[in-house]
Amino acid sequence: MRDSVVITGVAGLLGSRLADWILHNQPNYDVIGIDNLSGGFKENIDERVKFYALDCASEEVKDVFETHKPKFVFHFAAYAAEGLSPFIRKYNYQNNLVATANIINECIRAEVKRLIFTSSMAVYGKGTPPFDESHQPAPIDPYGIAKYACEMDIQVAGEQHGLDWCIIRPHNVYGIKQNIWDTYRNVLGIWMQQHMSGLPLSIFGDGSQKRAFSFIDDILEPLWNSAVLESASKQIINLGSAIEYSILEANEILKEVMGGGDTTFLEQRHEVSAAHPTWTKSMEILNFQDLTDLRKGLSIMWEWAKKQPSRDRFVWSEYELEKGIYDFWKTK
Repeated sequence: MRDSVVITGVAGLLGSRLADWILHNQPNYDVIGIDNLSGGFKENIDERVKFYALDCASEEVKDVFETHKPKFVFHFAAYAAEGLSPFIRKYNYQNNLVATANIINECIRAEVKRLIFTSSMAVYGKGTPPFDESHQPAPIDPYGIAKYACEMDIQVAGEQHGLDWCIIRPHNVYGIKQNIWDTYRNVLGIWMQQHMSGLPLSIFGDGSQKRAFSFIDDILEPLWNSAVLESASKQIINLGSAIEYSILEANEILKEVMGGGDTTFLEQRHEVSAAHPTWTKSMEILNFQDLTDLRKGLSIMWEWAKKQPSRDRFVWSEYELEKGIYDFWKTK
């Protein structure tokens, strides 16, 4: 019987691209994909993937694990709209925390060799950058809280049930197959879509916020290494570029890549002013190399974005909470 891996969120950026990488570089593995298609697209999924259109919180996930008995599980499924999360709290916790609890249960039952969970830089919150894995998390929004709670639950499952795990904290990953039609997340993709729609590129506040952006191609092999290398067992690892840019600098680079564009400044959101990580651990354990600078990565993504079909931008018709919501997201 061939070994298999389960990838949740397989229709999204991380999931679809890792599936592609495994199929090309690890042909002895079958790839099993799970996605509810709420934020990804079926067209992203290679036809060789055995795909299940399921929500990770559903009971049917148990059948997938019992049928395929995966060796490794990459749990990428999440709705990573950090700034929006205070206004969709129930959805945020259901989609991130409850769904992860269900995946943990099935990993324990199936005795998977390792669960790889993608957390977020959002867990660091109020910390002092560059964020190091040894720093105490202090998230400032429900999304970061959910991700940190998932991390804690996974570690408890390791202690109590013998589940092996590796927690990856990626940050601002971008590239081919990203959802550029979501109004609330993936700032580089949002800007590309705005420009193609004849709209100015929006910045919250003055653009002085600092972030590190990570090109998807550079983290695929390290993600695989997080599953198969013994040194990655029960480790928490930042993964991605540690080179910081202000949002305004990133905006100017993208406009140069696209050959034009205007910028509009909107009200400041509730967010940390600086969020960039250390990367020593990812280099030493996962053999990560930051090979693609922001300009080159954006050029590759822009050439892809221009060829994409016309899709409606995703906008919530109703939020769970409107009190305190920013003017640019108001529905009324």
